[in-house]
Amino acid sequence: MHVALTGATGFLGLRLLRRLLGTHRSVTVLAHAGSGDALHRITRFFEVTGAPEAYVAELPRRLRVVETELERPGLGLSSRAFQELADSLGTIWHSAGSINLEGDLPALRRTNVEGTRHVLELAAAGRARPVVHHVSTAFVAGCRREGVAYEDELDDAYGFENAYERSKYEAEMLIHAWSREHRRPVVVLRPSILVTDLPPHPELPSHPLQVIGRILHDARRTAGPGSPDGRPRFRLVGQPHGRLNLMPVEHAADVMVRLAGRTPSGGVDTYHVVHDRDVPVPTITTLLEQLVELSVELVTTAPDDPSALEALVDFYPGLTAYLTHGRRFDDTRVRALFGSSAASERVDLDYLRSGLVPGGPVSGGPLPTAAIPSAAARYV
Repeated sequence: MHVALTGATGFLGLRLLRRLLGTHRSVTVLAHAGSGDALHRITRFFEVTGAPEAYVAELPRRLRVVETELERPGLGLSSRAFQELADSLGTIWHSAGSINLEGDLPALRRTNVEGTRHVLELAAAGRARPVVHHVSTAFVAGCRREGVAYEDELDDAYGFENAYERSKYEAEMLIHAWSREHRRPVVVLRPSILVTDLPPHPELPSHPLQVIGRILHDARRTAGPGSPDGRPRFRLVGQPHGRLNLMPVEHAADVMVRLAGRTPSGGVDTYHVVHDRDVPVPTITTLLEQLVELSVELVTTAPDDPSALEALVDFYPGLTAYLTHGRRFDDTRVRALFGSSAASERVDLDYLRSGLVPGGPVSGGPLPTAAIPSAAARYV
């Protein structure tokens, strides 16, 4: 069965593509129309992460790039091209979407909800009745900050931390309605916050912590010394006993593709793709201190007298919302299927630093040669 993938040039999408190429002879990449460089970006990912030359040379023959516009009906294709694409597919992976935590809801809906609607239209039009694998997020759980979030839960009773979460919730609601109407299976995959220990590189997509590091690094430049040792004091809203679920992106992609190999139930099968051990919030604050040379103090409420640094970072509320969370994401289904093999490598301070600063600043630089062997072992 031929497979199509949206979002193939993204942080997760590139890892999904690598694993899909391990199980499929070819993959159709549904790329953003007008970008014109999807194949180049994909090729550079494999080159930078240590793929053999022979493997890279085969990519143009194994990848079919179709330029589409997810926000438009028919993916922006002609009726004939849309139908030909639909009839050629046996599986559709929908990984594309906006993860802008500061985005406004109308813009996020156009990408995350309407984009999903149009991917489902593609699935409905195909003669082979392709199975849809939809990448959502564990954070459709919204503002629920304690207790356990289960995979079968999908409601807005707790509200949402931001418009991004709401848009992904609405996309899942759309999927359930489509599955009932067409009596078709959909596999929903909900990863937590995705990270990597692969060193930064200017030609690789950034991950969430790397973006946060850049924001703080830029903000730090505006602040003068705030303490005798020259480290500005930075008050950050968060809970000392809180925790975050951070999942290695390479392992997340592996789990997702393994789940896709199972026969779907016929309805909507939802899986939390999460780490088996949460990261304490103090580990995150220590990481921020080391990244940007700050003195971080966790506080329960935003200060009434913010410093210039604190005021600047306050423009990015997505930075702090999750530092108040203490909930756990239940992943019993994945564990029941894969047992101990579902466990991830340890995500600790050293792991997180490796994906942010080795060999250069947070903003990235040439990938150190020493990093290539471990990268090759994972990606090739």
